[in-house]
Amino acid sequence: MSLNLEYGYAGVPNFGKVLAVAGGAFTAAIVPGRLIAGIFGLGRGLDYIDSNTAVVSEINAFLEGNPAISVVVFFFTLAIAAVVGAVIGLIASYPAIRLREDYLSITLLAMGEAIYIIGYNFRPLLKGNIGVMVPDPFRWAGELRYQILLVCVLGVALALFLYLEKLVNTPLGRMLRAIRDNERVAEALGKKVTSTRMKTIVLASAIGAVAGAIDAFKSGGILAPMYRRVTWTFWPWVIVVLGGPANNKGVVLGTFVYTALRRVIDFYKSEFEAFVPFSVFWLHSLLLGILLIAILIYRPQGLLREKPIKTLNYAEIRSQLFQETAGGEPSLKRRIMDKLSGWLHKLRNVWNRDKA
Repeated sequence: MSLNLEYGYAGVPNFGKVLAVAGGAFTAAIVPGRLIAGIFGLGRGLDYIDSNTAVVSEINAFLEGNPAISVVVFFFTLAIAAVVGAVIGLIASYPAIRLREDYLSITLLAMGEAIYIIGYNFRPLLKGNIGVMVPDPFRWAGELRYQILLVCVLGVALALFLYLEKLVNTPLGRMLRAIRDNERVAEALGKKVTSTRMKTIVLASAIGAVAGAIDAFKSGGILAPMYRRVTWTFWPWVIVVLGGPANNKGVVLGTFVYTALRRVIDFYKSEFEAFVPFSVFWLHSLLLGILLIAILIYRPQGLLREKPIKTLNYAEIRSQLFQETAGGEPSLKRRIMDKLSGWLHKLRNVWNRDKA
């Protein structure tokens, strides 16, 4: 959904989506563990990076007996990840947003690769090529851990979906589409194209960072190679193109289709091995690539095409024009007539004064 906001609605070709996602995941690896250890005095005398397994195991034992603290830690980390993602989006967009689309996409792609190199080689961050454990805020759920995590993930995703649906059906959403379709015309009409695109990247990066933090909590550990451009940039592009750009419902549908196809291949690997002359490991990439090409040729608008922005219907417009509000305020028509009457009165006074 965050990539759809950038590319589908604003026309920003962000090929560095992994930058924001990895930023959120790294935040989950850095912030909550150190915060809990510092506040509650856990892992005393141990270095968080060198003795990461011992410290995080002690933190998980503490969280297992404190569900309320665990929930607070989870949502607090998501909030911090969103802020970190927004800052990363601002830093990434500031030097690149004035470039043409092809140079912009290449620049963002390079920035996405840079964060992987930093995470892989900077030991104080993720322990280099070894990786670190992430505190588990769902340890208290026991055998229901994945079910509770699923509910939280769906809740966050639903909230973001409703927010974006509301956002794109506002004047801002109409302006994003206008900039996407013809930014020169939008500039001629007085729209601030550069600042609007920057704000779009910042918001989308914040959402992407939230996804990265959730993925880190789900995995329970972070290793820099987990966040490469193929998984967290190219596959999201496949999903958006497959589902339908500028259609949040289409992106959700594309996500389910993509995930279902991958799961079917994973579950039936042994059956597929008898029919393919290569490793089944590459089958999902091959099939999704073929599916993407077919979509671009035969249905470039995606499974669900872009729909017009929702506007007020006739009854709502008439209600706002001719009916007074519940607080006794005059209707829009009455306010317009009063304003026109005031202007005519001023003109009449000027005319009479000049005549005299």
